[in-house]
Amino acid sequence: MIKLYNNYINTFRGLSKEVWWLSLITFINRSGTMVIPFLSLYLTKSLNFSLTDVGWIMSFFGLGSVLGTWIGGKLTDKIGYYKVMYVSLVFTGIFFVLLQYASTFYGFCVGIFLVMLVADSFRPAMFVALSAYSKPENKTRSVTLIRLAINLGFSAGPAVGGLIITGVGYEGLFWTDGITCVLAAFLLLKVLHPKKAKIQDEVKVDNPVSAYEDKAFWIFFIAMFIFGFVFLQYFSTMPLYYKDAHFLSEFEIGLLMGFNGFFIFLFEMPLIKWLEDSKKNKVKLITLGLFLVALSFIVLNLTGWVGILIIGMLLMTVGEMIAFPFSNAFAVERAKKGNQGEYMALYSISFSLSHIFSHNVGMQMVNEFGFKTTWTAITIFALIGVLILIYLLKVLKKEMI
Repeated sequence: MIKLYNNYINTFRGLSKEVWWLSLITFINRSGTMVIPFLSLYLTKSLNFSLTDVGWIMSFFGLGSVLGTWIGGKLTDKIGYYKVMYVSLVFTGIFFVLLQYASTFYGFCVGIFLVMLVADSFRPAMFVALSAYSKPENKTRSVTLIRLAINLGFSAGPAVGGLIITGVGYEGLFWTDGITCVLAAFLLLKVLHPKKAKIQDEVKVDNPVSAYEDKAFWIFFIAMFIFGFVFLQYFSTMPLYYKDAHFLSEFEIGLLMGFNGFFIFLFEMPLIKWLEDSKKNKVKLITLGLFLVALSFIVLNLTGWVGILIIGMLLMTVGEMIAFPFSNAFAVERAKKGNQGEYMALYSISFSLSHIFSHNVGMQMVNEFGFKTTWTAITIFALIGVLILIYLLKVLKKEMI
């Protein structure tokens, strides 16, 4: 047990203190966005909006995310990641507090659009900062540490949010979200000020390539959109499948979903360290990750045995653990040849676009064709993503010639 513990701790060694601080800031920020998991409940129960209204509001949520990510990337290239992260955190905090006063449908659409516009400008700036604070050989593990912070934040946030709603009400959520964002901004100011932070990998490009003119990166973008579309089914249609097809209770569904986060927390960093040391091609690893996620859907059609749900969740979790860090590392690596903010924004936008389409299309398919047909279609779509990544490998090989 001691040897296992020491091996686990060793996987975290070598990361810069700036990466650890950035992870803590990300954890505080993600823990603070506890309004988001309760948004649909707040809109239907407290503001009495219809499900159609909620659907449109979530579309504005996604649109704000896409535009905010794009603007964040542009600003990062122009004024630097530090200023973008600081301004994003401060104004996200202010807008979260103000959002509680939006009570009309149109007011909330505008409000959530502005919140996400400002909040998601943080993402490309954070990825560029992560690249700057990491040595080249540590970038994938640095990304993995940030993912752990995000997962822990998303786990802690809803739990604390539930207590706040019970004790204070929904207005307590908005105030807590706002205050935590501003606290994260002050921590950023204190520990990652350019005069204090040590740059590990400074990239200066004389003639930067635009991400929008990079054919290989556009192929990668399409594959990541497909990955995001398929992966997000686990947060919309899959819980319905657990309840309606296998009659699991909310508590049992929570345990199954919680298994995903716990497994990632325990095994992702050692797995990534081992794969990094094996020097395997990043795109091949992303392809493997997406293939495992595809398998996680099709196995559900093989049997009605309830244990298959755990096997499916395990396949998805391992696929996610491989695909996310290495896709992020590939994007960071590719960004070195051009405008880093633009590249990281485009990478993030692929997932923001997935949010806009994935939940709605998945729900409509389940409603129209049932779960079995939907899982088959999702699997085929994922396998198309696998083929696109195989094509990307060929394109990258031609670039090397």
